Amino acid sequence: MELGIKGKRALVLAASKGIGKAVANALREEGALVTVCARNEERLKMTGHNYVVCDLKKDVEKLFSSVKEADILILNMGGPKPGLLDDLTVEDFKEAVEGLFLNMIKVVKNYLPGMKKRRWGRIIAITSFSVVSPLENLYTSNSARLALTGFLKTLSFEVAPYNVTVNCVAPGWTETERVKELLTEEKKKQVEKQIPMGRMARPEEISSVVTFLCSERASYLTGQTIVVDGGISKFPL
Repeated sequence: MELGIKGKRALVLAASKGIGKAVANALREEGALVTVCARNEERLKMTGHNYVVCDLKKDVEKLFSSVKEADILILNMGGPKPGLLDDLTVEDFKEAVEGLFLNMIKVVKNYLPGMKKRRWGRIIAITSFSVVSPLENLYTSNSARLALTGFLKTLSFEVAPYNVTVNCVAPGWTETERVKELLTEEKKKQVEKQIPMGRMARPEEISSVVTFLCSERASYLTGQTIVVDGGISKFPL
């Protein structure tokens, strides 16, 4: 299937590993000109992509000066601190909102004018299935990702006339380093028993959905959250 994104400039955030890296690889396979961004230069070098070493929480302007334009923007960010409410401070919530919400708004505002001028763009956020089925002990992530989802839904109304689509992909449990940090092996087995597919997703299974949303094949699909969770979410179709 021809996806029509050959030569499109793609910027993928937090792409040195996990889902972000898988998305960058998939876009490159379709002919997109990919730049990745993350904090760890050694990991970025190993991706084989053009890259920018940048901590978006501290120096988002470095990204903007290095990458002037983007046709495809993949908003991705690692999860914030988990824990029970008594274990979290207001600062923990502020940090989550800054990283998962406010910095993403800054990135969108920087690259959106070019998309509107060219009358073509794709903005896709990698969120979490917790936006439709909140997970226990993930107060900060549940809250900040819902805020981003609301912002992007509202944005989709405004930019649709410019042929710019805005969507979210909400992965379920996925085989990433983040999940390994959150779950013991025993807990992982318990989680997998709850997933109708009987296993966690591979990052490439998430990236294939993201790549489709970037394509011309998805030109009429906007303002949506696509949940890719193996069927674990308990909400109506």
